[in-house]
Amino acid sequence: MADIWNGFKDIILQVLVFFYQGVGDYGVAIVLLTVAMRIILTPIMWKQTKSMLELQRVQPKIKALQEKYKNNKEKQQEELMKFYQENKVNPFGGCLPLLAQMPIFIALYGVLGGLATDTGPTFAKYLMSLTPAAREAARHFWIILPDLTKMPEQIWTAGMAAGGTGTALLQVLPYAIFVILFGVSVWLPQYLMTTDPTQRKTGTYMAIFMLYIGWVSPAGVLLYWVTSSAWQVGQQLLTQRIMARSEGA
Repeated sequence: MADIWNGFKDIILQVLVFFYQGVGDYGVAIVLLTVAMRIILTPIMWKQTKSMLELQRVQPKIKALQEKYKNNKEKQQEELMKFYQENKVNPFGGCLPLLAQMPIFIALYGVLGGLATDTGPTFAKYLMSLTPAAREAARHFWIILPDLTKMPEQIWTAGMAAGGTGTALLQVLPYAIFVILFGVSVWLPQYLMTTDPTQRKTGTYMAIFMLYIGWVSPAGVLLYWVTSSAWQVGQQLLTQRIMARSEGA
């Protein structure tokens, strides 16, 4: 199992190197990797987005069933499952886009955050094969992020040690922006997908929790997730427009 996982991580690393050789920037390479993965997953994501939009459309009927059988939970679940089958909607469809991305997210976390002494392929091991000048250049994302392998927490700690709060704030600022975008990118698709207050509240809590995850994740992973979520939001809006036209025809 470890060999399979390390093989998957190596594929991620090699794809990054391939894109880097074409564009000369590992941040842009991560964006291209994200787009490539999203294109591959488009048929699955399109289907699940439509399923969630259908679920949103029939939400009033679902609430009516829940209210009707509120004193009989077993009957309520039976009727809900029957309703889902008859209307061909998947109540768990919204989880699939997140689950489909998690292996890539975790692999990229291991590749970018791993050390040269870690088991399996890591970006740090790859950097050791480069010249010092190339090694330094490979860490950057254009002029936005100085080091794709560093976590915002590490940048903050180093800044505090070097010059105190002012230095730390200045150095961590671009990373903190991506942490905030990371949280928003978790919250926004959920907000656009449903009008249910409970689900939106759950999405808000999840986004707040993800701010911490972003704080302790390599900047390159944040770049991947923010790009992926931007694609997802665009796909959701496009699907909504197509379905609206279809219903109006």
